[in-house]
Amino acid sequence: MSSRHSLRPIGQLGLGPEGASFEPSALVSIAERFREPCAVVSDASGARVGVAFGGTFGSGDGPRLPLLASLAPLYPEWLGDRSFAEVHRVRFPYVAGAMANGIATARLVIEMARAGFLGFFGAAGLTPDRVEAALDTMHQELGKSGHASGPVIGGLNPPAGAIAPLYAYGANLIHSPQEPELEAAIAALYLKHQVRRIEASAYMRLTPPIVRYAYSGLWTDPEGHVHRKNHVFAKVSRPEVARRFLEPAPAEILRALVERGELTEAEAQLGAALPVAEDITAEADSGGHTDNQALSALFPTLSTLRDEIAQKRGYRRPIRLGAAGGLGTPASVAAAFSMGAAYVLTGSVNQACVESGLHAEGKKLLAQCALGDFVMAPAADMFELGVEVQVLQRGTLFANRAKKLYELYRAHASLEDIRGADRGRLEQDILRSSLSEAWTSTQSYWRARDPREIDKAAADPKHKMALVFRSYLGQASRWAIAGDLDRKVDYQIWCGPAMGAFNAWTAGSFLASPDQRGVVQVARNLIEGAAALTRAQQLRSAGVPMPAAAFDFRPRLLS
Repeated sequence: MSSRHSLRPIGQLGLGPEGASFEPSALVSIAERFREPCAVVSDASGARVGVAFGGTFGSGDGPRLPLLASLAPLYPEWLGDRSFAEVHRVRFPYVAGAMANGIATARLVIEMARAGFLGFFGAAGLTPDRVEAALDTMHQELGKSGHASGPVIGGLNPPAGAIAPLYAYGANLIHSPQEPELEAAIAALYLKHQVRRIEASAYMRLTPPIVRYAYSGLWTDPEGHVHRKNHVFAKVSRPEVARRFLEPAPAEILRALVERGELTEAEAQLGAALPVAEDITAEADSGGHTDNQALSALFPTLSTLRDEIAQKRGYRRPIRLGAAGGLGTPASVAAAFSMGAAYVLTGSVNQACVESGLHAEGKKLLAQCALGDFVMAPAADMFELGVEVQVLQRGTLFANRAKKLYELYRAHASLEDIRGADRGRLEQDILRSSLSEAWTSTQSYWRARDPREIDKAAADPKHKMALVFRSYLGQASRWAIAGDLDRKVDYQIWCGPAMGAFNAWTAGSFLASPDQRGVVQVARNLIEGAAALTRAQQLRSAGVPMPAAAFDFRPRLLS
């Protein structure tokens, strides 16, 4: 392979024992030696560009070649923003997102934490007692989440008596417009158990519970620097929603929280000058709630918005912007970091791992899917609003049936108005019960969860219809978690194109088998591969004619 390099040499390199490599086969393996410093050199004629390890700049008794560039060691730990690891006390700038209904299990979070990653428990859709049980498990195995998460400015120490966390981990807080009391109860639970990191998802506007959590425990050191105990990871896909988390909370919410005794006057005053979240996750085309945005368009848009607001507000603390959605291969992870992501967040690929709460039958379906096997379907939690989630289409009829329910909801004023073939399909195929039996079952559920919904249904037949339809949507995800084989065609499995890309990348490797997909092995391979591809790109940018195989990091067992 020959290529006349246009750059002038910056000196001479005395070659070490390895000499220099110019052949394509050697350059492929060199890209994976990213933890070692290396030099870009040309041969004596200047016709070929290659790579050398070791050697001495400008001297040496052995052969010498023109030196074109010198590359420092590259580590997966350094791909993101260094402040991410410092603030959250993790090794890697990599997060396992909170898959709802406990699919992101306590065990998944524990394994990630022990390996130096950050994980969030999937609390959305669970009752407070289920969430509390998971918190107890994580506390027992990992220790309390801790107080102030380490200094960012000037090497400051936490206040006297603060406990440094043994491991970093967190849990999810989902916007629940249909059940605001549940959202408030979960937020209060996190404060009670000193959960210092939450992933805020599906928010369309700020609510008192998320603001209370964000600003509880704010304190200042003797030099006047403000520190926070609690950290919000706001997962957003629209600039207008991102702005709400990047700005301080509205004064009326702060005032109401102080009046209710849920924030102190001092906390509210400090919070009035701080963003609600200092970790913003740009959520592109992902599983579950998503706007199907392209990460390459969303991320820079949010980055510009972040910078504008930070400059206008004069924020002294860094606001980190992470990337999520479509991240199922080393190439996609490397691309996210190349755009400036402080960290990456994965979801769909973790759901296919052995530690996830999804049943083995559901994981088999995930292992078979390709890039186009996903579709949008009505969401259980925001059904009446027409909000959709991205789900697996291959091997399940859920999406088609969920869309039919929404069509019936829009077309009819009540359950009783549904007649003929539509009623037959509804009762026989979807609900598998008469409408009266379905309502009796739905009543039982809401009688235990929130009896006020039954009262609303009695006054509004359309709300009654929505509750019955939502019961199917809600149970569909639980059938997939429980592995109900009688309902396999109705499995609702939240995922996006990252899963199809992951399957294509892992084909023929040990990660192709669902029972070999450990969440830490997946994370290590993705971020290790991202580092290798980043090195390959560095070398190519320095003029080395890197072969295509250098950008194809294959899965392997990593310690």
